[in-house]
Amino acid sequence: MNKSSVWVSLVVGLVLGFVGGRTFAPAPAARGAEAPRAPSAAAAPTAARQRPPISPVVYKVPLDGSHSQGSESALVTLVEFSDYECPFCSRGHGTVKQLQQRYGDKLRLVMKHHPLDMHPRALPSALAALAAAEQGRFWEYHDVLFANLRAQKEEDLERYAKELGLDVERWKKDRLDPKLAERVRRDETLALQVGATGTPAFFVNGRFINGAQPVEVFTGVIDEELAKAEALVKGGVPRAEVYARTIERGVERPPAPPTPEEAPRQQVEVGKAPSRGPANAPVTLVAWSDFECPFCSRAVPTLKTLEKEYEGKLRVAFKHQPLPNHPNAKLAAAASLAAHEQGKFWEFHDLLFANQRQLQRPALEDYAKQLGLDVARFNKALDSGKFDTVIAEDSREGTRVGAGGTPTFFINGRPIIGAVPVDQFRRVIDEELKKAGVATR
Repeated sequence: MNKSSVWVSLVVGLVLGFVGGRTFAPAPAARGAEAPRAPSAAAAPTAARQRPPISPVVYKVPLDGSHSQGSESALVTLVEFSDYECPFCSRGHGTVKQLQQRYGDKLRLVMKHHPLDMHPRALPSALAALAAAEQGRFWEYHDVLFANLRAQKEEDLERYAKELGLDVERWKKDRLDPKLAERVRRDETLALQVGATGTPAFFVNGRFINGAQPVEVFTGVIDEELAKAEALVKGGVPRAEVYARTIERGVERPPAPPTPEEAPRQQVEVGKAPSRGPANAPVTLVAWSDFECPFCSRAVPTLKTLEKEYEGKLRVAFKHQPLPNHPNAKLAAAASLAAHEQGKFWEFHDLLFANQRQLQRPALEDYAKQLGLDVARFNKALDSGKFDTVIAEDSREGTRVGAGGTPTFFINGRPIIGAVPVDQFRRVIDEELKKAGVATR
């Protein structure tokens, strides 16, 4: 690939938004990342800025006894923060394998665990890999997990242990050892500290590479770092001390991002949208969302936290913006409204977001059964097509007020775009409560 092609890849890698049916990635402090998507010139309003795919800054990323492949005297150390249920981590895993083959003993790989909240099997899988490590089979188990991204139920994890010849009873016991959970917790804490909020995230001799970038991005950085490392060795630094010497003056955390300029307040009505909280609450939060959007699911625990913290002061309403690139989103939206007719919108809402990969009609009917709905009535409502008008009206209104992408929120009409950290919501809510003369949390 020529240099211009590499730069095109980098530019594309900067953008995680999809416009005209856009999925908004979280701001830098939010967790999780999705594959890069090219922007549209019609983008409006702008999603929160993302970190560049490559940082020239060297970060102090301690190895702290994490599992590694390669020699301690390797001139380049690649630290990976990853999640075994993340499809982009799986893609990055393939890139790492290419790099190991290309650079041989010049490259050391270090694995750190960063299971995301949106991936319920990621933490159990991480603990399973660490338990395999207690019997010297971490990397074999690690490879099996990435090769079986969608098969990580308990029975799958145990089967992998058997296939690798592990003492399964010991493996089961080790998985419950608190020291393994503490290892994951330390890795997660470090990830957030150095700004690796999404997965996969890589540090090449301390230099940050964001996401599953093309292999040429990695080789460009590795070649630069090899040259620096070779110069250190020529200057008398022992090879085994190159990494420590390289990061010793590194920064421990990224600078705080600038506060984005807030878009104008909009006139947003709840109307007949499903809502929770007092109708006369001093603060109303209206969400435009898509049940198949991964960033929308990431915002669910944020909203639940806010509802608990501001109980009696906050009303939350849900409006639909099913994006055209999500084939099951509109049907899921209609199903949620069918559940709403039976008083179970929010319960159905939670099931949909917890099962985003299972939104086909049979799955929707199964969720209705789980919630004790009148399934015949549910199916009849869903088949009638009567919710199409409601969904279309929500979508048109969302586009009018600037919620053409998901998730987008309005707090008393003030927009918040993307799955941003909870503190950004708190700031706006507290400001609105003060304006209303109401005490905050």
